[in-house]
Amino acid sequence: MSEQMARLQGCSVLVLDEASDKLVGKYDHKVTVVCSYDPQGMTLRLLREGVTTATPAPAKQLEEYLVCGGASGTTTHLSRGHTSHLLLVGGEMLLFRFASRADCQQFRSLLHKLSGKVNSVFNLRTEDSSASQYFQFYGYLSQQQNMMQDFVRTSTYQRAIYNNAPDFQNKIVLDVGAGSGILSFFAVQAGAAKVYAVEASNMAQYAQQLVSSNNLTDKIIVIAGKIEEIELPERVDVIISEPMGYMLYNERMLETYLHGKKWLKPDGKMYPSRGDLHVAPFTDEALYMEQYNKANFWMQTEFHGVNLVALRDAAMKEYFRQPIVDTFDIRICMAKSIRHTTNFLTADEKDLHRIQIDVEFHVLETGTCHGLAFWFDVEFAGSCSQIWLSTSPTEPLTHWYQVRCLLQTPIFVKQGQVLSGKVVLAANQRQSYDVEIDLKLEGTMITSSNTLDLKNPYFRYTGAPVPAPPGSNTTSPSEAYWSQLDAQGARNAVNLVNGITVNGLGEVDMSSTIINTNLMAIGANGGGAPGPNIHPGLISSTGRQQQQQQQQQQQQQQQQQQQSTTAQQLAMSPPIGCAATSTQNVAQHQLIGGAISPSLFTSSPAQPILNSHHHHPGQPIHGNQFY
Repeated sequence: MSEQMARLQGCSVLVLDEASDKLVGKYDHKVTVVCSYDPQGMTLRLLREGVTTATPAPAKQLEEYLVCGGASGTTTHLSRGHTSHLLLVGGEMLLFRFASRADCQQFRSLLHKLSGKVNSVFNLRTEDSSASQYFQFYGYLSQQQNMMQDFVRTSTYQRAIYNNAPDFQNKIVLDVGAGSGILSFFAVQAGAAKVYAVEASNMAQYAQQLVSSNNLTDKIIVIAGKIEEIELPERVDVIISEPMGYMLYNERMLETYLHGKKWLKPDGKMYPSRGDLHVAPFTDEALYMEQYNKANFWMQTEFHGVNLVALRDAAMKEYFRQPIVDTFDIRICMAKSIRHTTNFLTADEKDLHRIQIDVEFHVLETGTCHGLAFWFDVEFAGSCSQIWLSTSPTEPLTHWYQVRCLLQTPIFVKQGQVLSGKVVLAANQRQSYDVEIDLKLEGTMITSSNTLDLKNPYFRYTGAPVPAPPGSNTTSPSEAYWSQLDAQGARNAVNLVNGITVNGLGEVDMSSTIINTNLMAIGANGGGAPGPNIHPGLISSTGRQQQQQQQQQQQQQQQQQQQSTTAQQLAMSPPIGCAATSTQNVAQHQLIGGAISPSLFTSSPAQPILNSHHHHPGQPIHGNQFY
């Protein structure tokens, strides 16, 4: 169901009879014509006259037609008097005779607006098939849920708006690509006087339901349509949007976001206000061989009696044209990342049609460069505070992950050498980009290049933790493990009086491992990237409850210690390794709607933790656990 634009009752519909070349009645009764918004134009539904809204849809709906407004629209229409309109739609020539002149004028007005959308900026840059798939995808509640449950994404937007409430108080706000309307609700909560929530997919109807059920129809006005095609009754003080895609620019929603500035007052605010795309060379032999070996399937000369070798080169090219969407340990990066900045307040949408990033990497370690890694940060530059949303591999994982583009021919580089070249993102009509990479090792004749299709990525992320890159251990993990167990066993031995533990220390759990103290953050199931987690409202227990239980246990032990002078002296030894939470154990392997949330709690990496089955060494550095 789409947003209803008009409901015209008492209409007669005639159809051209090809045999007699005359117009004859299509139905023996009058119908109600319901005009509804559709991302491709307008939907006409013909309903049996006299039925109620409670009547089942199959019983009351006679026909449904799509009147296209895109560049390939085939609908034609002609006026026939004051109350009739001739329309060629769905391969039929239909004459609509409306009950009144006003109804006919309203119908013609809708068609006129539709014809004006044929040459809209959006339609000129987008294939109809791509637009149809795009808006269908974002019209599903499950996809909106996936984004909303990305706790880093949603909570960062909320914090950016709340922390800059003066930018929203009593202001007019435009929400571009509102989706479910969650950002519009945040703006109202921060004091916005009015929010225009513009949504082009059928999600607009659901956003309207949420606005109505939350009694905010006086604050949030949902407008079904594309920002390039709709009209607003006034200019706005602030534009909010979540327009980022993979590698920041994918889906070309940023152009729509920038187009919305035509409604922004001078000195107005934009949330976000800036985007930084980071690019760095990386080494990952396992990833390279994984893609290479896929193509080697076509090297078989006797596959069920068929020689496949002729297609091997085409397969190799196809696999290496796919950007890899997953996460990785930042220590695989061989040089400091290059940053390409887009200032949304000053940039024009045409600036995003071809983005060239000149790169010059000073190699920090010797190895094989297998390609370039990409991630992005966006800034919310408010009048009170600046908030950053980051998709860096050092930060909690988001539903954007990171993206890596492989070179089909890797380059061996040495520490101190300079790897230079360029990355070009060329926009296409499939709402994406062709990524062209050209690299050269300075002082040599060694070059490598590749062109990738950002519209067709390989989603490699499985939820498994990311292993540390080979060669990360600076001490013997085996010796460190046994040395720690020896120290723990000695401590336990001293703290036992007549076989009774006196200071809260438990037995040594030989099945667990210690934390690699060279690393900072703790993930689930053995190191690497932070594992998928759950919104804190869904977690039944936290570290606070466990700490309280430990405190009660210690109080009971202190009472026992009063019975023995020796025990009192031994009780002075501090307890080792209190695991502060069960959150990660609960959260592991749980992906909610495909969304990824950061770690809720992490134990201090400086203390080895025993009696914990979900902490392992070998994880990358992760700063700023957002919540």
